[in-house]
Amino acid sequence: MLRVNEYAAVVARFFSIKDKRGVTAIEYGLIASLIALAIIGGVTTLGSRLSAVFQSIAQSISS
Repeated sequence: MLRVNEYAAVVARFFSIKDKRGVTAIEYGLIASLIALAIIGGVTTLGSRLSAVFQSIAQSISS
């Protein structure tokens, strides 16, 4: 069984990991996915509005 000092050393070593590259990559991935969702939402909304505008123009031309 680990003594308290040994346990504290293991926990301190675990939380003092110096390599943050994986964390940074995950953060960039989350940011990119949020940007992609915003773009998809905007394009979807804009696309349906543009479709309605072009249908209105097409109807007025054919009349």
